[in-house]
Amino acid sequence: MQHLRQLLETENSQLAQLLRFSLYGIQASLKQAQNEFPLDPGAKLCDEMLQEIHSLLQPTSYKSNSNSELKLSRLQEAFDADKELKLYLGNSQLQSQTDAELWNEIQRKLLRVPEDLATSWRQRALTLAQEVGAVENTSDLYPLPFIRDEIIYPGLSGTIQAKGLCLSEKALSYTEIAQASKSKDLNFLAGYLFLCINIIEIEPDLHHALKSVFSFDIVSLHSKPEQQNQYIEALTHRFQRTQKAVENADSVSTLRAWIDMDEAIHSLVFIPPGDRYSWWGKLQQESRRMLKKFVDEANNAGYEVKIRQLSGLYADICALTKDDLQLDCGGNPGEVLTCLRVYARINQEESPGRVIFRSSR
Repeated sequence: MQHLRQLLETENSQLAQLLRFSLYGIQASLKQAQNEFPLDPGAKLCDEMLQEIHSLLQPTSYKSNSNSELKLSRLQEAFDADKELKLYLGNSQLQSQTDAELWNEIQRKLLRVPEDLATSWRQRALTLAQEVGAVENTSDLYPLPFIRDEIIYPGLSGTIQAKGLCLSEKALSYTEIAQASKSKDLNFLAGYLFLCINIIEIEPDLHHALKSVFSFDIVSLHSKPEQQNQYIEALTHRFQRTQKAVENADSVSTLRAWIDMDEAIHSLVFIPPGDRYSWWGKLQQESRRMLKKFVDEANNAGYEVKIRQLSGLYADICALTKDDLQLDCGGNPGEVLTCLRVYARINQEESPGRVIFRSSR
């Protein structure tokens, strides 16, 4: 363990990057195997091994250290005082105890606000960081497995050492599913699976609203680890169902399975939910665009299919939904905040949608 950690923390090391990607693949494969073989005699040891891998993969910028005084205190104060940000993020204050943690906490919160606001705040944050001797660093990034490479936000070097965050196609390619798959659709699906699993590990503000796991509320994944395990298990199970449907080339079964998978992806939410024009909102919308492709394939195969992403005033769409959830923050009173599950009609058979809406009071 000691040598593994030392190698992982070696800066600018290709070997360290290779090891990190390999550990991602082992982690993902073990989690999937756990779901398939819950009674295996090695299950307990597997849990302990996953905890060790999780600890190894946590970047140093997310771990606490003994930084007694924040260099970025001005940035923290300005961010907490911004009233426009509170419209999208709620009234919670920043919780970080070190500059590296603070940089990452702020940058991750900006992924949930409209892109124009996020862009202006990222520039402001960098300017304040430069005033205390830090410089932008785009080479030391914590990778999230996905179907493409993308710098989500940079890190810092100089007087403050903080990792940035990126999407990494290479990290996805090291997973067993991606290596075995010959389908672009399944690679895309695997990208969402591993992205969701890995982002849960670094984002304490994430909640889930997946009805099959817990139907009565929006639940914190950080404070209730049993809910985190159940959500990941449900997400993995839905992936496996979709995988089988795609491999069997059954257009309607694939469509139904993808609707379920899309629901699980969109049920990974913040309070209040991320703005639809934020980085987070646009990332989730990629799933909806793929869903439209499967709708077209089913229609071309002779089925009659219509889906509808529900938005606007809740009063206008509530007849198309079931078991909706209500919040008293975010958006405007009486509006849909996010569509968890699309409304669908397949050959006259209706499947209700599900939304989170802002109370009208």
